[in-house]
Amino acid sequence: MHEKAYLLRKVRCVADYQFGKGAGEKLFPSDIVFSVSRRTGRVRLIYLNDELLATVRPTDGLLTLTIEGAERLIAAECSRNILVVVEDDVSPFIERGRNVFAKHVVFASEEIRPGEEVIAVNSESKVLAVGRAKLSGREMKFFDRGVAVQVRRGRRKKAKSAKVSCLLSGGREFA
Repeated sequence: MHEKAYLLRKVRCVADYQFGKGAGEKLFPSDIVFSVSRRTGRVRLIYLNDELLATVRPTDGLLTLTIEGAERLIAAECSRNILVVVEDDVSPFIERGRNVFAKHVVFASEEIRPGEEVIAVNSESKVLAVGRAKLSGREMKFFDRGVAVQVRRGRRKKAKSAKVSCLLSGGREFA
């Protein structure tokens, strides 16, 4: 139990750093489940009620969100600094996992920097996709060309159960 408390505190701190103060507690309640690498002992995947919320990037230790994780941040109003609002007429394409182009961006937070995790939403704040910013927030609003957000997963794309494959490959789970 002590190890789970340590891991929970650690991922909450990373979430606070990456998404803003208070995001860690809103995103990761105390009943989350970790999938930990057997070899390195590091957190790989973070689940809540068998839904994948986030993964930890091995290169820098930051989080990549899933649609479910993004929805939790939107509901908790902790995502203002990572939001990209797109035109409603391109929403169906972005939901299917297409990239967000700068000419379709209606609003982007000024704090967004290239390479950061962002959430693409429509005008009604419905999560369309999650991905990585290719431009800064200011550039997204002013550029008329180029990819603003490289979408990793759209709402309509269902991920395979990573939990099953991780556990089969020798990962450990902390509930």
